[in-house]
Amino acid sequence: MAQTVFIDGAAGTTGLEIADRLAGRPEFELIALPEARRKDDAARAEALNAADFAILCLPDDAAREAVAMIGNDTTRVIDASTAHRVAPGWVYGFPEVEGRDEVANARRVSNPGCYSTGFIALLAPLIRAGLLPADWPYTCNAVSGYSGGGKALIARFEDDRDIAWRGYALQLGHKHVPEMQARAGLSRSPLFTPAVIPAMRGMVVEVPLPLSAMEGAASPEALREELARFYQGSRIVRMGEEPADGELLLRGSRAPTDAMELSVFASPDGSQARLVAVLDNLGKGASGAAVQSLNLMAGLHEAAGLRL
Repeated sequence: MAQTVFIDGAAGTTGLEIADRLAGRPEFELIALPEARRKDDAARAEALNAADFAILCLPDDAAREAVAMIGNDTTRVIDASTAHRVAPGWVYGFPEVEGRDEVANARRVSNPGCYSTGFIALLAPLIRAGLLPADWPYTCNAVSGYSGGGKALIARFEDDRDIAWRGYALQLGHKHVPEMQARAGLSRSPLFTPAVIPAMRGMVVEVPLPLSAMEGAASPEALREELARFYQGSRIVRMGEEPADGELLLRGSRAPTDAMELSVFASPDGSQARLVAVLDNLGKGASGAAVQSLNLMAGLHEAAGLRL
């Protein structure tokens, strides 16, 4: 018997991509509201309480309101907003880092932020292994396709073709920082510098490491080996190939993917390194991650229906 899924906020970019990944899968049956009732609280509450799984693709306050509408102990929730990413009682939906069993058995799962996914994937295993210090003031530089900003930013980039780069969060208060610090196991907030580029999707997240100045830091080779060991066997997170020409490109024509590739680049003397994650902000950075968690919670293989 198919398990029912209600996507609250199904008309947004993340919701549409989740629905696309679930289309044609007999394991799931989507509960859909007619357009006229999509924002009707009574209709939403009915759908939320009727579903085996509710996936919230909403702004933070609306996501909290949706959770409050659930009056049973059977509907399980995946929240794609920022609202519950460091909240008590919620499991962080990064199975490779938080544990597949933890996600599979959870009633409440918070979907990671797109930038956070790359940052945590790179640092959490290395800090847990004691190869990098938890108290270092880490910096994260990242660029993303404009689809991560929702309909308003998509329209802005597509209407104004002269935008080549958009830096934001210039006051250093980006909403991803709390989860980046907490889930990577850091004692200090990272300095995060995000930007948007004129590509629909795709992102690069980088953590530069001045290894020679970091007490207790391991060599670039040891960092690379630990990441390869930690993600060994994963079809979704994997080590990238060393570029033959010394360049890493993010192409606007790149096909959608739910995978993420990690790399460790280093200076010849090993005194400096760059940890780099390349992913799709709508894939492992949003909708693909939600479907991965849904698969586990439904007792299915985590990669079912993903674009790998």
